[in-house]
Amino acid sequence: MVLLHGIGGERCVWEAVLEPLAERFDVLAIDLPGFGRSPALPEDVTPTPPALATAVARFLDEQGIERAHLVGNSLGGWIALELGKLGRAHSVTGLCPAGLWGRPVLPAGTMVRGRAHRLVRQLRPIIPVALLSRRLRRLALAPFVADPDKVPYRAAWRMIRSYGRATAYDATSNAMRQSFFEDPSAIDAPVTLAFGERDRLIRPARIDHPGARSILLPGCGHIPMWDDTELVVTVIEQTAAANVAVTTA
Repeated sequence: MVLLHGIGGERCVWEAVLEPLAERFDVLAIDLPGFGRSPALPEDVTPTPPALATAVARFLDEQGIERAHLVGNSLGGWIALELGKLGRAHSVTGLCPAGLWGRPVLPAGTMVRGRAHRLVRQLRPIIPVALLSRRLRRLALAPFVADPDKVPYRAAWRMIRSYGRATAYDATSNAMRQSFFEDPSAIDAPVTLAFGERDRLIRPARIDHPGARSILLPGCGHIPMWDDTELVVTVIEQTAAANVAVTTA
């Protein structure tokens, strides 16, 4: 099982679900190109979701992994769908997946710099101390988690730190918003799209795919793994089981 984080994140966002998923699967959480410890794509390659999916596919080849149960959050959900189109998925679970807006959000060639991302980069030296304040921790996490109090201090610090140190944030954000996910019928695996009921960033959507379902995660925000860990694990396991049911039928 391969876990793909969202834009501005790192593999640390999966901390809450790693242990329960590892009880049933060999789990690999990776840093996408330009995030965490992974180098960005070459300068002549625009970091679109398909390009990022191709880079992840190459990494899977290096690990000897032909197919996997793919789980992605936000941008990671879109990349998981693109990997499904490349024939690399046993199943795809998109948690609040990006890209399902039907048309580009930004015109081609537009370059927008993330103000929040710049602010976090500037404040990185004081973030560990600032997040000791429950009030500030809630303010920082509220756009992403419905109940910030469920995120332990060290996990909150790692999440905010990853947002600030992402080297490819602006380029990836612009490339993502200048396109949208297309041709879902090319995915040859079961798909679950799970949307947070209290997500402030992504609205629920459906795709034209016979093996896809769209569901709502009650009480969850954009990064639902902390809001309801048990429910998220159940949804992932159910999607993986749907592949088993198809292959054994």
